[in-house]
Amino acid sequence: MNLKRKLKLGIIGLSAAFLVACGSTPADSGSGSGSEEKLIVGTDAAYAPFESLDGEKIVGFDVELLNAVMKEAGLEYELKNIGWEPLFIALQNNEVDAGISAITINDERKKSYDFSSPYFESVNMILAKEGTSIKSAKDLEGKKVSVQNGTTGQEALEKMFGANENIKKYENNVLAIQALLNGEVEAVVADNAVVQEYAKNNPDKKLVTITDKENFESEFYGIIFPKDGEHQEEINKAVKKVIEDGKYAEIYKKWFGEEPNVDALKQ
Repeated sequence: MNLKRKLKLGIIGLSAAFLVACGSTPADSGSGSGSEEKLIVGTDAAYAPFESLDGEKIVGFDVELLNAVMKEAGLEYELKNIGWEPLFIALQNNEVDAGISAITINDERKKSYDFSSPYFESVNMILAKEGTSIKSAKDLEGKKVSVQNGTTGQEALEKMFGANENIKKYENNVLAIQALLNGEVEAVVADNAVVQEYAKNNPDKKLVTITDKENFESEFYGIIFPKDGEHQEEINKAVKKVIEDGKYAEIYKKWFGEEPNVDALKQ
């Protein structure tokens, strides 16, 4: 382990202690076969079914995909739960080597970070209580809506209605959905897989999901890296290989119960 790596791990340890708002930082890890250096990958484990905590373990679609990618690349790594906004700070400060957390690739983020090729197609969706009058995104105008701060759900609403006090921003989707259950907002806007997973797993909450592909465009997730960071090229090659050889489809079907549209990822 070189001095640069020791310093980086020391910085991460201090950052984790400082960012108490994120709670504990349980780690999951995996290993490849060809590297002595262990890479640090950050995530926000509050985004089921992509990443969430099962006791002390981080589980989810992103977690299994990352393991397949790193195995293909021959890289050892450790996955750390550091929270959503702290993840972007850690990337900018080169405190982590990469991040995976259902992160949408967009032009604004590309100014500050690098991305792998896409590995998931998504679209924002509305979650509301049964009996709601909301039928589309346009019906959210003038209503209190919760989002996870810094996400494309927030961006989409502000693009339609402008930044205003009715758009309630929360640290994560768990809190955004809880605001709906508490009657603090009338709807939540988040990625379709997250919304559908919550509604399916909580039938007693009597929630409905609302699709609006006219006002919510498709988005694509990618593994994120610091600008000009190391290992991006080899990890990106591994992402493409895992998608091409069928391992991706296997993981996708396990978590979402259907075949992925692999052609949509070819950009």
